[in-house]
Order: sequence, then C-alpha cells, then structure tokens
Amino acid sequence: MKLIKGAKGVAVIGCPSPGFTLEKPLLHSNKVPEWEPGFEPERLCMDDMLDVYCGEFGSWQLRHFVLTSLAWALEALHTMVMIFADREPDWRCVKGSGSGCDDKVTSVCGLEPGSWEWEGGPESSTVAQWGLVCGEKYKVGLVQALFFAGCTIGAGVFGRLSDSELGRTGSLKAVCILNAIFGCLTSLAPDYITYLLLRFLTGFSTGGVGLCSFMLATEPVGPTKRGAAGMFTFCFFSTGIALLSGIAYVFPTWRDLYVASSVPSILFLVLVIPFISESPRWYLVRGEMNEAMKIMQEIAKSNGNNLPEGVILALDEEVNNAPNDYQSCSQEEPAGSMVDITRSPAIRIQLFLSVAINFTCSVVYYGISLNVVNLETNLHLSVLLNAVAEMLAFTITTVLLDRFGRKPLAIGTQWFSAIFCLMGCFVGNVGIWKVVKLCCGALGIFGMAGTYNMLFIYTAELFPAVLRNTALGSATQAAQMGAILAPLVVVLGRALPFLVFGICGLVGGLFAFYLPETMNKTSYDTMGGIEQEKADWRIT
Repeated sequence: MKLIKGAKGVAVIGCPSPGFTLEKPLLHSNKVPEWEPGFEPERLCMDDMLDVYCGEFGSWQLRHFVLTSLAWALEALHTMVMIFADREPDWRCVKGSGSGCDDKVTSVCGLEPGSWEWEGGPESSTVAQWGLVCGEKYKVGLVQALFFAGCTIGAGVFGRLSDSELGRTGSLKAVCILNAIFGCLTSLAPDYITYLLLRFLTGFSTGGVGLCSFMLATEPVGPTKRGAAGMFTFCFFSTGIALLSGIAYVFPTWRDLYVASSVPSILFLVLVIPFISESPRWYLVRGEMNEAMKIMQEIAKSNGNNLPEGVILALDEEVNNAPNDYQSCSQEEPAGSMVDITRSPAIRIQLFLSVAINFTCSVVYYGISLNVVNLETNLHLSVLLNAVAEMLAFTITTVLLDRFGRKPLAIGTQWFSAIFCLMGCFVGNVGIWKVVKLCCGALGIFGMAGTYNMLFIYTAELFPAVLRNTALGSATQAAQMGAILAPLVVVLGRALPFLVFGICGLVGGLFAFYLPETMNKTSYDTMGGIEQEKADWRIT
C-alpha cells in the first residue's frame, strides 16, 4: 500500500488489480511471451520485483525522486505567491495636502482620497492596484479562497486523467503548461474580476501538480521505503516557499512577480521532464508490458542489480494464480461506501475524528502561512523563516513517526502549535514584541506542519482496506475546506487569526487523543476485523 497526495487530494494505491494483458489495457488475455516448451516464467507483482531483484530505493529511484519532486516547488510558487502579490503595502501621507493626515493616523480608512499614497506605487500589490482595503478587504480573502477551491477541483480532474490516457508524465506536462499560461496571464489582469477568474484557473491547474509528481516519485519506490519517501516530498514544497521569498525580493511589483513565479514551470518542462520516466505501474495496468519491463530493467541495472530474463511483471490476479512463492499482493477488496462506515460505531467515530483533525490542521497550516502579512515584520524574512521551520518539521516527523507512534506525535505537534499560536495572540506588534510574534508564528507552523506531514499515513492506517479510499476521500475534502477557510480567517487581522489557530490546534489535539494507536498494529482488510478487535478489547 502507498499514499498519494497532491494538491490537497489523497488516495491509497496498492498493487494494480485489473486483469493482465500484453496488448489491450485492463482486459484479460491468455497471451504471454514465447518461452521454451514447459518453461513457466516467474510472475511478480511490482513491489516484489523491486524488493527481490531491482532494489527498493537505489540510485535510479533517488535521481527520479528528486527530479519529479521538484514539481512540488512549482506548486509552492503558484500557491504562496498570493502572500506577496496580495499584501497590503505601507502607505504615507502626501505632504502639503492639508487634509489632517499625519503620523498619528494608523489606517487609511476615513482619509480623504489624495491625502495619502502607497509606498512603492499602485503596482506594488493587487491591494494597492484596486484599493482592496477597509470595506473591500474581504476581496483579498475571497480571491485566495477561490484559488484553493480551484485546487480542489483540479486535483480530482487531473487525478483521473493521470490514470487514463494522459498518464503521470502527460498530466504533469499539462498542468505545468497551464500553470505557466495562467500565471503569465494573471500578470496582465486589467481588473479585480479578471484577476479572480485567473487565480481560480491557476488553482485548477496547480491542484494536479503535486498529485502527479507524488505518483511519479513514489510508484517506482519499494514498499518499505515508500512511506518515508512520500513524507519527504513535502520538503520540496517548503523549498519552493523559501525560493519564492527570494524571487519576491528581486521582483517587488505584483505583475512582475507573477511572471517570475511562472517561468520555473517553463524551465521544468524544458529541462526536467525529458529526463523523467513514466510510471512502470501505469504501463503495467494498461497492459503495456514491454514498456514496464524496460523501466524495471533500467532500475535494476542502475542500482547495480540483475533482473533475470525469466522474471516478468504481473498484476496481482496473475501473481495470486501463479505457481511461485511471491504472493504478497492481495486480491482487490470490494469498495466500501459511506453507508458501510456509518453502520459501524467504531469506524464512524474514527471517521468523524479524522475529518475534524484534517479540517483544523489545514486551517492552521495554511492560515499561519498566509498570516505573515499581519505580523508587521519583514515579509520576506517571515516567509523564509516559516519555510525553514516546515522543512525541519517534515524531516523530524519522518524520523520519529515509527519511533514514538502516530497518536503521541499527532497530539504533541498540534498542542505544540496551539501553545505558540495562543502566545502570539497576546503578543503585541510593537518593538521587540514583533520579533516574538514572528517566532510564535514560526513555531506554530513548525508544529502543525509536523501534523500535516503524518496525517496521510495515520488516516490511512485507521481504516480497513475496504473503506480506506472512502475514508481518505472524506478526510481530504475536509482538509480542502480548511484551506478555503484559512484566507478568510487571515483577513480578520489583528490578534483574531492567532486565536482561531490556537483553538483549532487545541481541538485537533484533543480529537487525536481519542484515536487509537496504529503503529505496529494489524492493518485490517474488512470491517469485521476491527469490530472483533473492539469486542476483544471490551472483554479483556
């Protein structure tokens, strides 16, 4: 089993389950390569072939993992560019206006037009360009919320396209092209409505970037290394945020910034994608055995291993019916539904808690990232500090996940974040306290990034295989709703965002307290296994 996350969408995929064929995808066929009479080839599921012959994470997987994961940095550029493009710049009084504008005035609301001006001019941000302040301030949160709504739709659309004719690399090319186009067009937006529409479209294409990248990066990785590799991909997202801070410093106007943040997508298309291989798992499911085996042989050779000629890939149905010892890939489980979940009290409670935690975690994670505009400190430094904190959190949780368990980390990281968010709520924005508030935000995102990093694995382990995709889909939708809500919380300004983030962290940690530990526990295939475990626990 492995987890797939992208633009706020998650799925669980194990060994492919449709029938095996060499010519037509997803159709049963009796055709096999021509072997000598009486010779029976050794049919292996991809995970077994990686484990036994090719290597689970060698030099080939490392190179491929880094190249494909670079796309996460592109997603960060298109997502977090709103921090700089939609910021409210500093302003100053116009000398000689005689309108009562002086150093004692702290807000432009109520001042006469022409008595003040934006530092850096109207091109410094969209707020200055279209006057999105005072009664119009809600429009800033609206455009950011619609971006995440576009991500939600795009993740679903490109998730399906990546499984069909386009494939993983084809879909990744498509989203990079769309991102470059929409990003550059956004820089030409003549008015707010056009800008709103283009940001929604950018969100739509951005929603597929991380998803396609994640699948390409983790599908050729062996089963015991896939979880850690999947969690480490998020570090590339944080790297993209850090890179954005430097780009925004070089290109201070919002129109130039959108062009500069879109150019890397073009460079990725030209310089990186030609060296990325299509997923062998995608070839296998579609029946393109020759292409799949070429990649597997390339993996083995690059890793210094040897793939014997008498070994071929097969779908799990073929493996389970084949006369060899490698039968670790399970048969496809019947799909579950929300009705099945509601029938089981244990599953029902776990689903509610998982959905709630994913929602609160997403509100805090994206909220703190966007809330740097309210800290009244150096914006570039604040964004860079948060990005470094995220990278540390992702690395630490990856190392500690199998040492301390899922539940203690879920509780500890969320309450850690909540404590510093609440501290930030009571710290003022004057003098040295600005630095203290900045540190509170960085430590707050450090804790919640750790939670966000492991939630995908924890959520998947809480549910039996028959219901896993359904439960993960529900939790993912909740996280997407949290991402949409986060910008609207940030618009509140002052101490309120930190208060909301602190409460969300406390509530999320409290909910995690009632979840069971899943480390080194049996991963059930059906609901009956979990119900029996609950019954045995009550008896003892």
